[in-house]
Amino acid sequence: MELGLRNKVALVTASSQGLGKASAMALAREGAKVVLCSRNEKAIHQTAEEVRSKTGASVLPLVADVSKVSDITRLVDAAVKEFGTIHVLVNNAGGPPTGHILSLPDEEWEKGVELTLMSVVRLARAVLPLMEKQKWGRIITIVSVVAKQPINELLISSTLRPGILGLSKVLSNQYAKDNITVNTVCPGLILTKRQEELSAARAAEKKMTFEEYLADSAKTIPTGRLGVPEEIGNVVAFLASEPASYINGVNLLVDGGLAKGIY
Repeated sequence: MELGLRNKVALVTASSQGLGKASAMALAREGAKVVLCSRNEKAIHQTAEEVRSKTGASVLPLVADVSKVSDITRLVDAAVKEFGTIHVLVNNAGGPPTGHILSLPDEEWEKGVELTLMSVVRLARAVLPLMEKQKWGRIITIVSVVAKQPINELLISSTLRPGILGLSKVLSNQYAKDNITVNTVCPGLILTKRQEELSAARAAEKKMTFEEYLADSAKTIPTGRLGVPEEIGNVVAFLASEPASYINGVNLLVDGGLAKGIY
């Protein structure tokens, strides 16, 4: 299927590894020009070189922390200076701190709000005028299955992610007239570095090996396995595409059937 992404400009945040990297790679394979960012300068340049070598795409790697207003402004300005505009925004960021209500101080909640929620607000605010002007745009936010099915130890994430669904739904209503779609992707258990860290911690609590814990986790998923980042990247690329132009305001679970609810 031709996705109509050739020469479109895609900004993918937190893209040096995991779901962001997989999304950038999938978009680049479809001919998009990609802007990558990470807080880690060495990692983002390594990823940029990998994307270039595997896809032949034009790639702009930048160092940025999306929890900071100034970095978001600089990131978007640099992307526009290099490529002229932004057609596709993929919001992605590492997960907020974990813990119990009694152990999480205000500072940790504030970090979570800035990283998880306000990064989406600020990036959308920065790119929407560009998308309005060109009458074409895609905003895709990678959230988590906790947006639909909260997880106890992921308290901050379980609080903030549903708010992103509400924000995305409102924006999808307001900007559809300009051929701009706004959707979210909710990954389930995907083998990323963060998932490995969470699994290792939970395995230690249960006095299990890492491998035993992963095997037990897989039993909770109807497909019988954890997902891989490429399976999220492919979904992101499709939602960014021309054939997906009538998919708007959707919260798409990509979890192998893990979530138990029907809404």
